[in-house]
Amino acid sequence: MSLLNSSAADLLARLRSGELSAETLMAQVLDRIGAVNGTVNAIVALRDGDELMAEARAADAARDKGPLHGLPMAVKDLEHLRGVVCSSGSPLFRDFVPQQDGLLASRLRAAGAILIGKTNVPEFGLGSHTFNPVYGPTRNPYDTTRSSGGSSGGAAAALAAGMLALADGSDMMGSLRNPAAWNNVYGFRPSWGRVPADPAGDMFLHQLSTNGPMARSPEDIALLLDVISGPDPRRPLQAPAQPVAPLTPANPAGLRIGWLGDWGGALPMEAGILDNARAALAVLADLGCVIEEVAPPFEAGALWDSWTTLRSFAMAGRHAPLLDRRDQLKDSAIWEIERGCALSAMEVHRASLVRSDWFRTAAALFRAWGPDHPRITEVWATTAGTPAVDATPGAGTDTVEAQVSEPTMAVTVELPALVLQLVTDVSLARRPIATVRAVLECGLAAKWLTASARGERYAAGL
Repeated sequence: MSLLNSSAADLLARLRSGELSAETLMAQVLDRIGAVNGTVNAIVALRDGDELMAEARAADAARDKGPLHGLPMAVKDLEHLRGVVCSSGSPLFRDFVPQQDGLLASRLRAAGAILIGKTNVPEFGLGSHTFNPVYGPTRNPYDTTRSSGGSSGGAAAALAAGMLALADGSDMMGSLRNPAAWNNVYGFRPSWGRVPADPAGDMFLHQLSTNGPMARSPEDIALLLDVISGPDPRRPLQAPAQPVAPLTPANPAGLRIGWLGDWGGALPMEAGILDNARAALAVLADLGCVIEEVAPPFEAGALWDSWTTLRSFAMAGRHAPLLDRRDQLKDSAIWEIERGCALSAMEVHRASLVRSDWFRTAAALFRAWGPDHPRITEVWATTAGTPAVDATPGAGTDTVEAQVSEPTMAVTVELPALVLQLVTDVSLARRPIATVRAVLECGLAAKWLTASARGERYAAGL
């Protein structure tokens, strides 16, 4: 048995039956981390091995605590984990050790997971490449000269390299989907409010980022989504959370899919991306889906301007006090925070109006089609450890975010989004409002697709 060949669902079934012990599984996890993490650098702040083995033996001796009982997991290094450094990838917090779990970690622990450490992130989770001055870059297991994406790049690389079977991530602008795409795994951005954040700071104004699950199969995505979903009485503005697991295949024949492509030429693509996307669409068509070209439903520049304004507003609200220590901040963080601090109330209001117009447009779009089909990225995985990729040829783009901008179409309209297994980027937005990547394992994705076609809002974890 190897993590490389086992789903989380299979491992958990073996643990429950007694065929596999938590001690044996933990030993294999630690061996795998020892073998590959020195190169990939996905797991950081790893806890003491003897302590972890003792916890695994205690799990074997204990009554089953929940759906993740005995499974080793590491949480994203933006989440608080009791007794483990939470650096957020910043020198400012390299020695910060939380004394209690955050909400997500507490739910994983209550479900029986054994929390072994953290997964690497870009500084404060800002950017589509995972590197920082505390731990360095996370590399793509398929090609270690290449980026793992971000900001959940450590989680995606750990899954792809067989160090973890399940992982959490977070997503403001594709941070669950971009790294999943580049590491050939699965990531899901849920409806905002389904997976609540910690009840801290402002809880009303900033509705962009959300936590979500990552895994090596849609079945495992559903399993973890159930664990981390559900209202917390300390937070407002939450979404219902009906159970999703177990996720089973279904027949997508007859499902109508709208294909947006490159948004009418507004989104420049690196050579080969659209060809691979269309090849994946052909797989869906072979399964009986009806693929239709869709004209761009909204002006891309207006969406981008709205998004960047709301993002800067959120970053300033969260990190403005850190400007007093700017010598320890990366340039892009300083730029983002200062831009947000300079915004007027009316500029933020106008950006929200554009977002509202886009929501109304998208609602009408989904009444006409089932899933809609953009992609997650416009570029292939780029060089590891770089602060930005070179401008897309002929595109005039100057930031990573500008070159992986399509996820904002989902975020600004609060779409949930699932990245399914195909390293090149193909997304589907499906009714009620969701994005799903086209897949090699299309049978596994079918329930998600047909649930959307029937308009069952929560049937597929939305």
